[in-house]
Amino acid sequence: MKTMGFGELVLVTPRFEGMLEHEEAVAFASGAQDILASARIVGSMAEALEGIHFAAAVSARLREYSPPVLAPRQFAEQAAAGAELNAALIFGNERFGLPNGIVEKCNALINIPANPDYSSLNLAQAAQVLVYECRMAALALQAGTPLPGAAATAATTAATTAATTAGAPAIGFQGEAASLAQIDGMYAHLEQALVALGFLDANNPRKLMPRLKRMFSRTQLETEEVNILRGIARKITDKFN
Repeated sequence: MKTMGFGELVLVTPRFEGMLEHEEAVAFASGAQDILASARIVGSMAEALEGIHFAAAVSARLREYSPPVLAPRQFAEQAAAGAELNAALIFGNERFGLPNGIVEKCNALINIPANPDYSSLNLAQAAQVLVYECRMAALALQAGTPLPGAAATAATTAATTAATTAGAPAIGFQGEAASLAQIDGMYAHLEQALVALGFLDANNPRKLMPRLKRMFSRTQLETEEVNILRGIARKITDKFN
């Protein structure tokens, strides 16, 4: 992380007590003890992602109900182009990786396109690949080199400006991106409404909610859009409860 210019590390329920002062951790942090010392330890993934608007899970294993799959470079370009996004990379532990429940709540699943016959990467190697791509994307923007995501944004802005100049109404407005906590609350509210409607059987939910989460993860939901959907869910539950 420090080699590539990043410094915000969050550890979720680490294995050892006193992890930040653990002898082996300090030894492996060689020269980057400041990042280890300033790391934040939390008790849950929800706490780790407070204030995050775009979370990407890193996994070698593709999931049936995963969010959209991105290559490391795609994620890095998207994160760099969206300066307003507070993005996070989520890594699992070395032995078990990430559980499906965490992956399904993310905006994207990052899959490193390694040799399919030998795709083994340890945690440090996977993290290095991702932070390298993020650094290269950031340096490209600083140098004025357009990224695919940035180029698309610029094209949209130019089209909107041209339309406004010609007297047509402006389009393409983007509001504040919804945080993961807001989106998670929307899913819970939506599930309650679907149960109240009788559309979702709470005792036999099958895969409805994972499919809905996958559908919504293909968009970048805005706060106002989340509020609209929660308002609809509230009206449904008020009517049937």
